[in-house]
Amino acid sequence: MIIKEVLAKKIATSNGDETIEITINKKFTASTPLGTSTGKHEVHPFPSLGIDFCIKYINSLKDLIGMEFNSFEDLKELEKYSSVLKGNSLLALQSAVLKAVSGNKIYSFLNPNAEKMPIPLGNVIGGGAHFNGKASDFQEFLLMPSSKSFSENAFANEYIHKQIGREYFNAKKTIEGAYALNFNNIKILDILKKHIQKTEKELGFRINIGIDAASTSLFKNGKYIYNNFSYSVQKKALTKKEQINLMNRLVSDYNICYIEDPLHENDFNGFKEIKANLVCGDDLICTKIERLKSAVGKINAVIIKPNQIGSLIKTKEIVDFAKENKITTVISHRSRETNDAMISQLAVAWEIPYIKLGIFGRERTAKIKELESIEKEI
Repeated sequence: MIIKEVLAKKIATSNGDETIEITINKKFTASTPLGTSTGKHEVHPFPSLGIDFCIKYINSLKDLIGMEFNSFEDLKELEKYSSVLKGNSLLALQSAVLKAVSGNKIYSFLNPNAEKMPIPLGNVIGGGAHFNGKASDFQEFLLMPSSKSFSENAFANEYIHKQIGREYFNAKKTIEGAYALNFNNIKILDILKKHIQKTEKELGFRINIGIDAASTSLFKNGKYIYNNFSYSVQKKALTKKEQINLMNRLVSDYNICYIEDPLHENDFNGFKEIKANLVCGDDLICTKIERLKSAVGKINAVIIKPNQIGSLIKTKEIVDFAKENKITTVISHRSRETNDAMISQLAVAWEIPYIKLGIFGRERTAKIKELESIEKEI
């Protein structure tokens, strides 16, 4: 594939913020999302000169015209622009080029033998930094269905989301489309457990619970501060030991299989003390291979967000490293999303076992529909 034309422009994310969209040769288009609950170690989405500078730079970059790309590795040629374009612009450029090279069939281009579908982690109830108002301290309560069919799993997530919406019809939604229930974390888990048990009987397969505690946002002056938590212990400011004990008690009492960021973003050793089946680092790692190397033996799952590192090449490096070290990968959307479904294609291409998605909203369902289409083709 030879680049003949490049067009960059601004588009709106799911909540109206500006991000970048790039089109190669008039028909291969990619855009990149923005985060809200961001780790301090992730790359900046745009340089200090801003998104307008990036768009003008790309549209006037004559060096791109005539460049030839035939493989994923050829994307390394674009890494030389990383210092100027930063995260989102470089990622959008690489993604658009990869779509052009593959004819929009990224999963089969990168992996002709692809046949494994990821399990969707559905964000059904939320709060924290994702909601400006009274809601749960934890940022996300997640569904982990276990059918062998992606479509059945996606249906289960949507079904429970609708049931909760019918029960709490006045509830507002977070920026990811999860219901923001103004209850303490324990009551929310009880609500979720009730709906899961009902749905399991109807659909005939198990649905587990996951939590994204986003603990960095709770961590202030050396303690974890809760505003809306209830258990037998009523303390609102927890020490590290108390936070670990709380996380492990929740895992035990509610059979929580997946827990993300149970401690703040620099507490590598603390993560090792959490007892869930999958102990996942997001802010802890920020899709940086150097930080994942420091976490080997301390976590067994890692969030993969391509725009945290701002490069498809570097994203693939950390995915490969995780697999080599038996760390489960979870590719993830961001809170301020676009309709781009690149992560769906990458999940299948790179055989990533989990994909973290919203359930409600066109930017979320675009990724679900992409995976349902891929499943039919496979």
